[in-house]
Amino acid sequence: MASTLFFALHALALLALYAAGLDRLFTWLLFLLLLGTFGLGLYDLTQREHSLRRNFPLFARARWLAEYLRPFVRQYLLESDMDGAPINRMFRSIVYQRAKGDLDTIPFGTRVDTHHEGYEWIGHSIAALNLADLDKNPRVRIGGPDCTRPYEASLLNVSAMSYGALSANAVRALNKGSQLGGFYQNTGEGGLSDYHRAYDGDLTWQIGTGYFGCRNPDGSFSSERFADTAALDAVRMIEVKLSQGAKPGHGGILPASKNGQIIARIRGVEPHTEVVSPSAHTAFDSPRGLLEFIAQLRTLAAGKPVGFKLCVGRESEFIAICKAMVETGIKPDFITVDGGEGGTGAAPLEYSNSVGMPLRDGLAFVVDCLIGFGLRDDIRVIASGKLITAFHLAKALALGADLCNSARGMMLALGCVQSLVCNTNRCPTGVTTQDPRLTRGLDVEDKGERVARYQRETVHALLDMVSSAGLRKPGELNRSHIYRRVDAERVARYDALYPYPGTGDFLHHTVSGPYAPFIEEASSDCFLPRSYVFASEA
Repeated sequence: MASTLFFALHALALLALYAAGLDRLFTWLLFLLLLGTFGLGLYDLTQREHSLRRNFPLFARARWLAEYLRPFVRQYLLESDMDGAPINRMFRSIVYQRAKGDLDTIPFGTRVDTHHEGYEWIGHSIAALNLADLDKNPRVRIGGPDCTRPYEASLLNVSAMSYGALSANAVRALNKGSQLGGFYQNTGEGGLSDYHRAYDGDLTWQIGTGYFGCRNPDGSFSSERFADTAALDAVRMIEVKLSQGAKPGHGGILPASKNGQIIARIRGVEPHTEVVSPSAHTAFDSPRGLLEFIAQLRTLAAGKPVGFKLCVGRESEFIAICKAMVETGIKPDFITVDGGEGGTGAAPLEYSNSVGMPLRDGLAFVVDCLIGFGLRDDIRVIASGKLITAFHLAKALALGADLCNSARGMMLALGCVQSLVCNTNRCPTGVTTQDPRLTRGLDVEDKGERVARYQRETVHALLDMVSSAGLRKPGELNRSHIYRRVDAERVARYDALYPYPGTGDFLHHTVSGPYAPFIEEASSDCFLPRSYVFASEA
């Protein structure tokens, strides 16, 4: 019925225009428009891919148009300040305001429902301190007993984002921001590109399972190539990526279409070929092997700090690494904990939503294990995963982190508008696309300054909160400072929700409590739990 009506109306309109005479430009244009829609409807009627378009030629295309416009209509016309995912408008706005140097205060009180389950706050002190009395540029020294070239890191830094996932201009702007603000930029596992060195900002070079930038032709680790890059002055630390929050335990794929000459040179692969990152490392296959690899990298890097990054999965596997540290005496200089809510340009839905421990739980677990095994003093802990505001940083530091990394906060400072097309190469702000028509719109000089300003203002806001809590430095925050509404009637502090173990408690032969089964099934010889190993041997 709809198709018959469509063609009948078009035929009548075309005949009427033709009969009236095509002697005016407007008439010709209308005739051509109707002829085009007639042809489009005819194509819809004959195609076999979409039932709706076959049954309702042309008209059914309104559905696809509505789906395309839906995210923009919702964001700009329907969302409240508390709506929007993964980052709500309130948090996006504070990043934009701080990045641009605009007024970042709010009128008429909080819009947050303070009686909603999960609401959190920091306890202030009657004996609050003056912000002017605090160190305006607090630094954290990263480097354990075996590190001969420690690094003084800022409290907030750029989390791992590769060139390829980000545009060249975005990477350059982040590097300019890190140079201006005195914080580091993590390269991501895609290799250390020329764009990461554009402004001589400090870098943490991340090494993933593909060993990009330090690999042999067969994909194995190359110590010679690693040593050459690690010797660069801009490289201040090296991070071995075991897993990331968005897709832990999942290897990445670089399509042949994206693998051009520049990316191939950076990563050390053949151009125009598909490159698959393994799900696990090939340079080691056990907790002891991981630590030996870290020791090897530290030697090759002439004593620079080396650590690893992970999203916590099975608890016994991290405890196995802690056991290996105790047994071998080899310790990483830092551990980066990524939460399961961590972001990336593209990840399977199931991995983004349902794989990996959230940051709050994973961070508390890692810190507890380091305390329990007597390792905490020598290892710095870095938190990463949806950290946007000063309060996010305060919560992470209270749980036990020493410093924080942010990816999406820095992307917003670059001008990201959360259009949620990072995986399509059509990012309208030029942040997550390789399309030169879009990347040209991202001005490196301006956006670099915005990144530096956002970082500076957020750290300033953190220091303001710390002084209100009566503390002299962010490192004094602990779990007793943060409160959480558990339900409508109960409030608990973090130290009640995540009680600290005693230093060295996990070294005893008999351990009781919630960590006991994980400690029992962990072995320094294998990542998998003992029960898995015994079952496979049987």
